[in-house]
Amino acid sequence: MVTAIYPGTFDPVTLGHVDIASRASALFDRVIVAVYATPSKNLLFTTEERMDMFQESVRHLPNVEVRDFNGLVVRFAQDVGAAVIVRGLRGGSDFEYEFEMAFMNRKLAPKVDMISFMTSQDYMFISSSLLKEVALLSGDVTEMVPPHVAKAVYSKYGMTVPEG
Repeated sequence: MVTAIYPGTFDPVTLGHVDIASRASALFDRVIVAVYATPSKNLLFTTEERMDMFQESVRHLPNVEVRDFNGLVVRFAQDVGAAVIVRGLRGGSDFEYEFEMAFMNRKLAPKVDMISFMTSQDYMFISSSLLKEVALLSGDVTEMVPPHVAKAVYSKYGMTVPEG
């Protein structure tokens, strides 16, 4: 049985994140979405909120679970018995960052591999950071996130989901 982890901040989860988790679930016996609890970023959502949003987004995938973690990704992978770290790539800058990270992780945990999925074309431009900025400025992000996530994002900004 091959276990993979899909780590990230997921603040908030996007349709691109759900797409990567779905594709990973088709290849691996068990996928753990690993929500990083203490990133050095300004977060819109708490760890619990981010976990709940992702859990709701993948409830249709029986082999996917959502857990939080702190510390090194490779250490979490080892702790849960994962052989693979799953990452999504949107473009060139993602590749360079992930390339360096893969070599560092390989040095730290040689038995944990990294597999990168090229994002689906529909989601290439979506990032959680950009999405939050668009929502804050009253833009429509409803086609970039699951409906329950759109509601949560707009609610955080004291707004309602745009109609349309």
